[in-house]
Amino acid sequence: MTLKIISAENIEFEGTVVSVVLPGAEGLFQVLDNHAALIAALKRGKVTYVTHSGTEHRDILGGVADIKNNVVSVCIY
Repeated sequence: MTLKIISAENIEFEGTVVSVVLPGAEGLFQVLDNHAALIAALKRGKVTYVTHSGTEHRDILGGVADIKNNVVSVCIY
């Protein structure tokens, strides 16, 4: 699946990932291939994603995640 982490200034990350863990407003949740379509508010925390090269983290203050058709778009602030 494709992960896009986008801020107001630029695209922070765009690439293929195996999984993503997001800090949802109601708690952490994981996204895997073929996840149901979803829009979720995000709170302060870490976006953790697994690529074929390893695991990476990105601290965020909050944002919104849009998940659809194996694309996870995370708009952060």
